[in-house]
Amino acid sequence: MAGASGGLPLKTVARVPLSGPSVRFDYTTLDQGSNRLYIAHMDASELLVFDVRHRKIVKTLPAPGVHGVIAVPQLGRVFASATNAREVLTIDAKTDAVIARAPAGQYPDGLAYDPVERHVFVSDESGGVETVLDAGGRRIATIPLGGEAGNVQYDAGSGHILADVQTRDVVAIIDPKTNRVVRRIPLHGCANDHGLYVDSTRRLAFVACDQNATLLTLDLRTMTVTGSASVGDSPDVLAFDTSLRRLYVSAESGVVAVFAETAHGVRKLGQAFLATEAHTVAVDARTHLVYFPLESGSAGGPQLLIMKPS
Repeated sequence: MAGASGGLPLKTVARVPLSGPSVRFDYTTLDQGSNRLYIAHMDASELLVFDVRHRKIVKTLPAPGVHGVIAVPQLGRVFASATNAREVLTIDAKTDAVIARAPAGQYPDGLAYDPVERHVFVSDESGGVETVLDAGGRRIATIPLGGEAGNVQYDAGSGHILADVQTRDVVAIIDPKTNRVVRRIPLHGCANDHGLYVDSTRRLAFVACDQNATLLTLDLRTMTVTGSASVGDSPDVLAFDTSLRRLYVSAESGVVAVFAETAHGVRKLGQAFLATEAHTVAVDARTHLVYFPLESGSAGGPQLLIMKPS
């Protein structure tokens, strides 16, 4: 079963069947403490809870049109955007029970957690706002962005929230103490900034521009774009191995690009077509295993493709 994927510095470890129909997946999140990978099976309206140690689904939770999901071990909670219900669900990580529901705008999508304020930020993509929830899952604020909301990330270095404003090609900097946009950073060379990852330690942010298949490096010290690289068409989700310092960029086109982070940016290690709709990815920095939920596998039906660096 093992073998390198041509053009990618990855080899297959396992292909695990997943439940449900062969329809679209979206974001994933890993809780290392519980060894659980939460997988948004979007068009099945289900949140899958996958045990990465035993490689099996341990729970399936109804979540209408689920897009974004984030595990917050500090709170013992998981937050998921049930987009079709226009809500964010707060889930008890021990019991898997939904303990709160909050309105989250027109099209709730990606999420980020601020461990200082203990607030969750939810991108309302078409509504053009960030919805703010408290630790109990109650909506406490909305922040207008002035354009469609892309992904959102917390920057521990500044204590700020960064949010893509994809119809304006800027990153909005939000002060979570006041829940206001305090600055807008133009992204020259970007068309529709949607994906986002922040490496607070290196003071770098990586922005995926889905209309011109470009990955930008944003220096968080100077708030300027310092690098650009090509990726697959319609890049979507970014994942980062914090110990190997590898960045994975998955695209709607099924193309995956792998980068090594340098002191000031990234260096491409490989890029290739992986699988149809391989647009979402997660990585475990302890094991370096990389997880790609796929709509359809070689045996038919959805599957989780597990890979490791080759």
